Amino acid sequence: MTASTTRRSSGAHRRLASVGATAVIGALLLTGCGDQRDKPGQVDSTNKAPLFGMLPKDIQSAGAIEVGSDINYPPVEFRKDGKVMGIDPDLAEAMGKQLGVEMKFSNATFDTLLTGMKAGRYDIAMSAMTDNKSRQEGTDPETGKKVGEGVDFVDYITAGVSIYTRKGDDQGIKDWEDLCGKTIVVQRGTVSHDLAKSQSKKCEDDDEKKIKIESFANDTEAQTRLRGGGADAGSSDFPVAAYAVKTSGGGDDFEIVGEQVEAAPYGIAVSKDDAQLRDALKAALDAIIRTGEYEKILSKWGVADGAVTEANINSGK
Repeated sequence: MTASTTRRSSGAHRRLASVGATAVIGALLLTGCGDQRDKPGQVDSTNKAPLFGMLPKDIQSAGAIEVGSDINYPPVEFRKDGKVMGIDPDLAEAMGKQLGVEMKFSNATFDTLLTGMKAGRYDIAMSAMTDNKSRQEGTDPETGKKVGEGVDFVDYITAGVSIYTRKGDDQGIKDWEDLCGKTIVVQRGTVSHDLAKSQSKKCEDDDEKKIKIESFANDTEAQTRLRGGGADAGSSDFPVAAYAVKTSGGGDDFEIVGEQVEAAPYGIAVSKDDAQLRDALKAALDAIIRTGEYEKILSKWGVADGAVTEANINSGK
């Protein structure tokens, strides 16, 4: 991702109609106006939000933080009647009030969020993203090889991973070892996906005993596949699995089996060269924890058990 001083202008350049137009405007900037990236737009000097001054100047000028999110993961983030809602949007809105800017959510598939942030489409990614070392360091969780630059995380809630099956049809599945020889559905690029691949390697050295993994762009598609009998089990973060069990088919479609595992923090992802924005977000999260707004939001969505007492940076293992 570009440095915070260039993010907005590079986004504007992508919207130009043609390469020729870009060249002309670039020449004008060089010959007549200097480098506009060093001259952010008008900052709202009347903004009285307590943490507005902590934000980078380009964010202040824009009056908004662009948030990349997979808005199809209820109850963390989803759409209802055209409105984006859920745990993350509610927390982001409360933090935005402390910062004095709008938190503008844009939808994308989960496995493209970090690359989208690097490309400058978003300032941050907030989408039930587990903070772990591989994402911090930009390494492949299976091979350990470097695949990206890595990101920093502002951690805001703790959640584990759960397995769920069709209600009344658990097929003896109680834990991950019981999945050997069965088919599981997951959302692509998630911790559930990583766990399924890792467990499959531990199954007996027999192709029939390996776990058949079907991965989907979003969790809703995975649930549809399981509901229709195309798989034996599904896995997702506990808040999402619990919500699906409660709401799908009026509570008649799914049941959670076994205990949640791999409890870890969800983090707001920020580019490693955006320390100023990262620290402003941390301060905003700490502020809503102190005011009690944070606890109210988590209680509203039934995830108060995952609350943290303070914001942390890169606490995932």
